[in-house]
Amino acid sequence: MSTTITAADVKALREKTGAGMMDCKNALTESGGDIDKAVEILRVKMGNKLGKLAGRETSEGTVQSYVHATGKVGVLVQVECNTDFVAKNEDFIAFAKDLALHIAASPQTLYVSEDEVPEEDKQREMRVFEEMAADKPENIRPRIVEGQLKKWYGDVVLLDQEHVNPDKHGGKTIDQLRGDLSAKTGENVVVKRFARFAVGE
Repeated sequence: MSTTITAADVKALREKTGAGMMDCKNALTESGGDIDKAVEILRVKMGNKLGKLAGRETSEGTVQSYVHATGKVGVLVQVECNTDFVAKNEDFIAFAKDLALHIAASPQTLYVSEDEVPEEDKQREMRVFEEMAADKPENIRPRIVEGQLKKWYGDVVLLDQEHVNPDKHGGKTIDQLRGDLSAKTGENVVVKRFARFAVGE
């Protein structure tokens, strides 16, 4: 029997360890939903970097921008870390710039993380998906709704999205790229917020 891993479990593990969303999800799946065991799995994977990252206050960072060549679309993005040293790091700045470019190319993106999605929006989408699945066998309807919700999150939630440049990033999600940078710099990398501006929108 497969264990259902909830978003709350993943969030709890992320806060405890500072590992990326997908790494946490995979560790929870591997541990059958046992958080303590998942922490052990991540400790083996990330070594001594684990746990030092998540709880640390992010008081440094960078604001980067991207304006499309046409001058019709522009993005500002704020990414935070723990120290001024990393805030000036080339990889850190490149990540923020890359993020701005991704957001410029993803007009449907509304939120940084799933936690930011208002409950009423989530419920509204679920009602729509339930209506759409009404003609399907009752036992598979919840799975269909869950799958559609995940797909919708992939449209509107930044961290859940695959980067728009798959050649450069190998189909990794923004959260996986954030987690990689966090592990590389040894700091808690947090995508704080973004604003997208488009002429005519």
